[in-house]
Amino acid sequence: MTHPVNVHPLVSPWGRFGLYSFFIDAPQPAVVDTGIASSPVEGMAPALEAIGRRIEDVRWILLTHGHIDHIGGAYALWELTGRRAQVVIHEADAPMLRSRRAHVEEYLAGRGRYLGDPEGEAKVTAAADAVISGEMEPSALLKGGETISLGGDVTVSVHSLPGHTPGSVAYVVDGQRSVFVGDAVQVHGAANGFPGYTDPVAYRTGLEYLRDEVRPRHLYLGHPYRRADGTPYGVELDAVQAQEALAQSLAAEGRVAAAAHGCLEAGLRETGSPYSPFAPVAEELGYSGDPTLEPSPFFTSLHGYRAQHDQTL
Repeated sequence: MTHPVNVHPLVSPWGRFGLYSFFIDAPQPAVVDTGIASSPVEGMAPALEAIGRRIEDVRWILLTHGHIDHIGGAYALWELTGRRAQVVIHEADAPMLRSRRAHVEEYLAGRGRYLGDPEGEAKVTAAADAVISGEMEPSALLKGGETISLGGDVTVSVHSLPGHTPGSVAYVVDGQRSVFVGDAVQVHGAANGFPGYTDPVAYRTGLEYLRDEVRPRHLYLGHPYRRADGTPYGVELDAVQAQEALAQSLAAEGRVAAAAHGCLEAGLRETGSPYSPFAPVAEELGYSGDPTLEPSPFFTSLHGYRAQHDQTL
């Protein structure tokens, strides 16, 4: 690469929070992740105009995984490019782009089993209808290992990082190790204070791979994830901060794993606790967050440990 490629965060409003996408200023410009349905018009377009770029010129839409706050704006952004942009996602998460119903099925198969909310299915259905701009077929399906050309000598390599979701990936700008991980690096969680992943072993393996093999010089996070003391990182980390975030992510997973395995070995018991049947985990970790707050990372992660425990029986 002759010259470094500039990366610009694009922040879109969403209630009390901001959603983060990233613009890669390459000959064929790319946007990593798309927020929700309103994000392209309300966040991306004015942010790009402010730096002298046009949303119509985006030629690649790179999705790190299939959750609604990352793919919800994909169809709307694709429309704004005159349907010229290539939309790519890992094959394992592609159903989330193709179908709103896939998000409901994910809820019912995982965290929804523990929340005890008779209106849960209806709420997730309504959320998917409201914040996903359209169902669509991706332009290309990823497996990991691909190289995407953004024109000139700018290439992006794709690295599979299953764990947060089965189809989570990192995009790495080759030659400068700018790494976009979506939610594959959770540290100690975001505002809800708990890291969320569906496959704990794969999540840990992905963190170790990023730490040892990719070694980011610039790490771009999907949300302002938090340190052990609760203070948030920004979404743009330098090399030192990246290694710290990866180390803290591994330490956090280790603590959750130890508590989860102890609870599972002792046997799950239904209680009146909002953390039931994993109340001993919350107690051991000193976790007092609201486990019903979507996307409910507490139950998502604990269900992952339970599924792996059950497979060994």
